[in-house]
Amino acid sequence: MIAETAADLLPLVFARPREALERARALLATQPASHDASIAHQVIGLWERDFGDLMTGIGHLRRARRLAARSGSAEREADVLASMGGAYVHAGRSGRAVAAFDRAAALATGHTLARVLHRRAYVMWVLGRHREALEDLRVAVPLLRRAGDVLWLARAISARGTLYLALGQVERAIADLERAEALWQETSQDYDKAVAVQNRGQAAFRVGDLPAALRHFDQAERRYTELGTPAWVLPVVRCEVLLAAGLARDALREADGAVERLDRVGGPPSRRSELLLVGARAALAAGQVEQAAFRATAAARSFAGQRRQWWATHARFVLLQARFAAGDPAPEREAVSVARELAGLGSPDAARAWLLAGRTAASDPGRTAGFEPGRTPGGNGGGATRAERHLSLAARARDRGPAFARIDGWLAQALLAKAAGRPRGVLAACRRGLDLIDEHRMTLGATELRARAAGQGAELATMAQREVRGDPRRLLAWSERWRATALAVPPARPPDDPDLLRDLTAFREIAGRAQEARASGRAVPQLERERQRLEKAIRDRLLAIRAGAAGGPGPAFEVRDLLAGLGDRMLAEIVVIDGRLTVLLCRRGRVRAFEAGTLAGAAAEAEHANAGLRRLAYGAPAPGLDAGAERLQHLLLGSAVPHLTAERLVVVPPGHLHDVPWALLPALRGKVLSVAPSASAWLRAARITPPDGPVVLVRGPGLGGGGAEVPILAGRYGDATVLEGGEADAQRVLKQIDGSRLAHIAAHGSFRADSPMFSALQLADGPLIVHDVERLERAPYRIVLSSCDSGRMEPVGGDELLGLSAALMPLGTAGIVASTVPVHDEAVVPLMLALHEGVRGGMDTAQALARARAELPGDRLHQAVGWSFSAIGAA
Repeated sequence: MIAETAADLLPLVFARPREALERARALLATQPASHDASIAHQVIGLWERDFGDLMTGIGHLRRARRLAARSGSAEREADVLASMGGAYVHAGRSGRAVAAFDRAAALATGHTLARVLHRRAYVMWVLGRHREALEDLRVAVPLLRRAGDVLWLARAISARGTLYLALGQVERAIADLERAEALWQETSQDYDKAVAVQNRGQAAFRVGDLPAALRHFDQAERRYTELGTPAWVLPVVRCEVLLAAGLARDALREADGAVERLDRVGGPPSRRSELLLVGARAALAAGQVEQAAFRATAAARSFAGQRRQWWATHARFVLLQARFAAGDPAPEREAVSVARELAGLGSPDAARAWLLAGRTAASDPGRTAGFEPGRTPGGNGGGATRAERHLSLAARARDRGPAFARIDGWLAQALLAKAAGRPRGVLAACRRGLDLIDEHRMTLGATELRARAAGQGAELATMAQREVRGDPRRLLAWSERWRATALAVPPARPPDDPDLLRDLTAFREIAGRAQEARASGRAVPQLERERQRLEKAIRDRLLAIRAGAAGGPGPAFEVRDLLAGLGDRMLAEIVVIDGRLTVLLCRRGRVRAFEAGTLAGAAAEAEHANAGLRRLAYGAPAPGLDAGAERLQHLLLGSAVPHLTAERLVVVPPGHLHDVPWALLPALRGKVLSVAPSASAWLRAARITPPDGPVVLVRGPGLGGGGAEVPILAGRYGDATVLEGGEADAQRVLKQIDGSRLAHIAAHGSFRADSPMFSALQLADGPLIVHDVERLERAPYRIVLSSCDSGRMEPVGGDELLGLSAALMPLGTAGIVASTVPVHDEAVVPLMLALHEGVRGGMDTAQALARARAELPGDRLHQAVGWSFSAIGAA
């Protein structure tokens, strides 16, 4: 009976780990015979290896092997050796790991041999020796099937599916992973079931379904947490998905957090190396080139010491990418060597490595643009140049894999066409690549993911703009092809998920309490920790939402439609090409181009201007404001200034210049001025039909003298719905403004540059965040936000924007009035009253705001308030 109980402990390690540990220790306390003592030490060693301290685990496994040998059972010794091999590989002792498995395979027969081969396949996967791993599984799977061992058969088939994923054989991988998961349902192995969910996430990632991948990973993490078991593979694969989604900083935080946890508990060095590598990729994507190089170098050394060639080659590739990004490319032969190795290993990164090799060859100063002198690139008779050969290999990736993975292939194709002097080929390749980004984005439900995904197309868009920069009309069309397209389609409405609703409500309460504590000078760390936890939970849930049935972004942008829709207005779209600004003036059937300053100079000067407005809002002087406005105008508008002859002007700035105080510029101060994230967005807003909904007036808490316009406006509108005091809570406000024709919200605003979807308006029960606003069926047709910073938006991806105002436009808001800087509460009141007088008289928001500015007192404080607000949109 004791022997039978001992044998039952091994499968229990992954079904109920802590129970297995306790029972193994209890068994040892009875001083069992060598055979059973070997099992008990093996169980403790496995628990420590996977869930505790690795070196402690190795000590128990060595003891288990000695006891197994003493018992005289070759099968028992083989089983323990296989467990030791797994421990050695995670400790970075790959040579010992392989030797242990070779000895185990020599000792084992039949069913035990099948288990040994499965575990050796797993180790070969860790080492990156994928084909050897598949060969072991080719032998193991039939043996396990004949033995009727459901548990180990499921593990072996799952391992095979994971190997197929690594080799890019996605359909075979998914079939295996689904088969394994079905088998696991017949067992009580909760840990293996959690791994199955994680594997489902990896499969979803490989077919391009990022929301499903994130959803499965979140579910797997909850299961691991319930079991009390760490999961070191999960953060690695989740980082890969976050990087594909454009969330580089999130991936970097995930990797660093996992390394910190691993170091704290003495986790496996093998997994630490993998986290270093994915952290290097994340740092590179986040623009932290030196950090990327440092981490990639450390990872490469670590993998080399562990004899993990597959991984070491990938680390070398990231190091080469970092060097190239830093302007110090490695020799071409080194880039080609890495590309060949990755191709030979069957790595999905091979195409990207060939692209890097092509770039490296093209940047070789010993060649003319990387192509042989005296020869037409792409021609026949003489063979392809070095750069062409590399780029041709990279371009093959454009026809296979999920949409987000094929974009680099089209970039390589565009570079080939550019080198061959084929402008049409360049534009065709850029168009196909950007079409793939649109295809990919339409699978994403979260606005943030859609916006950040645009970053993949930055180089394609820039290449196309360079090709057409001499033709203003085509430059406008390509600029619009690129900017703010995420705002063309409403986000997938968050589901009526009770857990999500609970977290949103709890977040409001905790964030409100934390704010009160900070305001009173008290530090309450536990409130801040809980706020951060809830924020992460909300964001994780919403990122995992898949796109609904909203359809595509609508009809393609046509320049003629814009010109026809402008009427007597002029539209000025500012385009950035290679850091310089070009102003496209659109009016009366024409598009004209004018040169202006640099993006960097304009952004710096705009920050100075906003700083001056902030000083005025707080009662301090801003002596250089007017001179700064002149400099800012020159940088932003350049030679276009004398041609701004229309009374009504629409400005379409690039994302990084959206927060410019446009009304401060001398040439624009007397104009009816509106701002839009894109000409397409302005045109869509102009076509929105006003609803017959109510007027809603909201006054949030803690405004002091601010918000005084609300009771006055209530008297003027007569039939308006007024929410103030305790009634101005999030649920009431959302319910009342949904579908309204006009909403005015006077509430403290906060902008979160680090996480713009958590920018908020402070209401009676706490902050109303952007995620709350996205739950609206239809946003107000017009909305006035009289609070500080409510108009600020964060540029992400390409020329995409995130923030409160950006969230309203795709939901049906045609006109927004909001500020981009803090404003003086009392000085806002006359501006708001005059604004509403204009709106009530039939004006759109831009006309009403221009009229309101003109009626303000002439002192600097009131002038600053007028300059701080912008009319966004077309109504």
